[in-house]
Formats: sequence, C-alpha cells, structure tokens
Amino acid sequence: MQLRRLCAMAAACTPSFALAESPYTFQTPQSPIASHINDLHTWIMLIIVVVFVVVFGLMFYSIFKHRRSVGHQARHFHENTAVEVAWTIIPALILAVMAFPAARLVLAQKNTTNADITIKATGYQWLWGYDYMDYGFGYKSRLATPRAQIENYKDGAPPKSPLYLLEVDEPLVVPVGKRVRILTTANDVIHSWYVPALGVKQDAIPGFIRDTWFTAEHIGTYRGQCTELCGRDHGYMPIVVKVVSDADFKTWVTAQQAKAKAAQDDPNKKWTKDELLARGKQVFESNCAACHKVDGKGGGPFPALAGSKIATGPKEGHIHIVLTGKNAMPSWAGLSDVEVASVITYERNSFGNHTGDFVLPAEVKAARK
Repeated sequence: MQLRRLCAMAAACTPSFALAESPYTFQTPQSPIASHINDLHTWIMLIIVVVFVVVFGLMFYSIFKHRRSVGHQARHFHENTAVEVAWTIIPALILAVMAFPAARLVLAQKNTTNADITIKATGYQWLWGYDYMDYGFGYKSRLATPRAQIENYKDGAPPKSPLYLLEVDEPLVVPVGKRVRILTTANDVIHSWYVPALGVKQDAIPGFIRDTWFTAEHIGTYRGQCTELCGRDHGYMPIVVKVVSDADFKTWVTAQQAKAKAAQDDPNKKWTKDELLARGKQVFESNCAACHKVDGKGGGPFPALAGSKIATGPKEGHIHIVLTGKNAMPSWAGLSDVEVASVITYERNSFGNHTGDFVLPAEVKAARK
C-alpha cells in the first residue's frame, strides 16, 4: 500500500518536474540553432551511454564469468586480427555518426549571410556596447545592480532583487523571427558574448571582428554572461536580450533614434565649469567608479584619484592617460570629446582635489590628433 502511494505521488509530480527549468541543466532552447545544439547533445549522450553499457557490460561479464576462483586459466595468444579490425572500424563508424551532424551544425552556426539586422557588440571592462549598424544609433549596456549591493555596504544598501547581478540598464532589443547578425569585438581585453537560450557564444577580441547569428522564435527576455575571464569585475557584465514583436521593435527603434539625436552634443556650445562637473559625475559613475570607486579611493591595482599626481598634475597628462590607457586601465578614446573633458574636469575637482581648472572638449579633440 505504501509503495502504491509513493508511485501515485511520483506520477502526480512528474509533469511539474518536466515543466520546471532546473538550474542544473540547459536553458530551454529559444532559437533553431539552440534547438539543434540541444538535440545533438541528447543524441551524442545516448550514444555514449550505449557504448558505456556495452563496453563495461562485456568487461564486467568477462571478469566475473572467467574468474580464477572458479577454475579459469588465462589464455595466452599473440594477436587476433578480426578483433583488432572490429575495434578499429566500429569506433570509427561511431565517431562518424557523431561527427557528421556536429560538422553540419557548426557550418550552420558560421553561416551569417542574409541577416535582417546587424548589431555590433563591443566588450569593455566591464560592460557591453551595442551599435545598430542598420539604424545609426548605439548605447552601452551596464549592470543594473547598485554597487552598494555588490560591495556589501552595511549602511544604505537596498534589498537584493531576484535578478541580482543579472539585470542591465539597457538590454539588447531584437524583433522575434528575424535573423540577427552579431559582430563581436572588444575595446581592451578578450571577452565572450554568450546567451545559451539562443545558442550563441562568440569571443570578442580587440582588433578583430568575429560574427555569429541567431533567430529568436519567441517573445521574451533571455540572459547570458561574458564567459571569458576579463578582469576584476568579469562576473558583473551580464547580457540581456529582449525579444519583442516587429511592431514594437520599430517603435523602439524610432524612439532610440530620437533619443540619440537629442543626446548629441552641440559642437559650438560654450561649456561652463559647473556644466562639465555635472556631466562628468554621470560619466564617472557609469564608466570609472567600478575600478576607482565612487569615492575615488581606488583599490587593488586601481590607483586612487584622490590626491593622485595625474588628477592634480598637468591637464595634458590627464587627457593623455584617459585617451590611451595605462597598465590595467584601458583606453577610453571611445568616449566623446565632451564626455572625456567632463570626466577629467570632475576628477580634478572632486575627491579632495581642488585644481580649480577645467578641460574643454576642444582640448580633447586636439589631443586626439
């Protein structure tokens, strides 16, 4: 009776377990490539299990059946041509059965032609930049988790959300059912753009352009990570892909284009020190605080800005190091002239630094030449 009750409970729970997505298995495939990868894994795993059972079954049977304790004596012989041919041909055939579908899948993964949308994904320490090549705009995608939670500040840290370290401020937005080509590169060190549910993993290498593609089959939000160890905050650069309907995507693109146009700086604007300080604070917190800390005190290999020779020395040296980088610090030449000028102005007049001077965008533009 007790056994029957346990069987009934198991039968009732089985559908729930089947529908639940366990953290210890693959994410549910959401693209044709991801589905093929999952099917190939299942097929190869089945072959491996069969080979394991047959080989070890025969081995253990022979060991038990012909054991010395029941009187068997080991037979001595030089060779067996038939056996040698068999154990060469059969494994070769098994490998071929696994290799052909795997090779076909790899070729499909590398075929990035006929894309509907092309997006460049650039890895930075430690965020992603996305440029929509067909629409003329781009943006940075940063971890949305507050630094106070990451650093475990005792005072003022907000409660951790269910998406702790998984959410970003600006996800990659793509339309459902469209072939999306992703061009990957990096600004500093090697990164890797990986979204398992979409079957995409491509290294992002400085100075090189690699590409991959996916077609999302369902509307939803899919998450990934940088999977190439890229420095101190490697674990803090998640990837979020938001798949929307074609109509919603067009509306979003229109809004992003308007936003990008509005955000463009007037090259003829006369910037005041206060305006540069306000803008510089935003740039610093978005790009520099991860290493140099919000209070400018740095830590580990990242030097403090408070009282540093760079932040209190000649402006030319400060501009040079921001544009070219040094040691663990990457180049920030990808920032606009206004962003570079404002963040340098902020660093030279914050954290106890009182140089009193400020840097104009024209000075940064001249330093780039």
